[in-house]
Amino acid sequence: MNAFLSWPIEGEWPYLWIDATYLKERDGGRIVSTATIVAVGVNTDGRREVLGVATGPSEAEVFWKGFLRSLADRGLRGVKLVVADDHKGLRAAAAKVFAAPISAAAWGC
Repeated sequence: MNAFLSWPIEGEWPYLWIDATYLKERDGGRIVSTATIVAVGVNTDGRREVLGVATGPSEAEVFWKGFLRSLADRGLRGVKLVVADDHKGLRAAAAKVFAAPISAAAWGC
């Protein structure tokens, strides 16, 4: 899993689908809800790949920002359209991480 989460992302990835779901997990003898997010990209050749997966306590902006930063640090570039629900934390994080801010018109719901 670590190899998957650290492989370099090469080339341009203009389309990015991001979504989260909540899963139950054990934490110190308690059952807690944990956000699990997945990013799927489509490159300029039309190839679709899962680019990243992460888990965290919530969908707060700081969580999204860390996840998107990890993708950018691995080489994700050329994002022109993000398809996601209209989560304020995700929108704010994407605007901060990607070189060109993603306009509201570019967000798909």
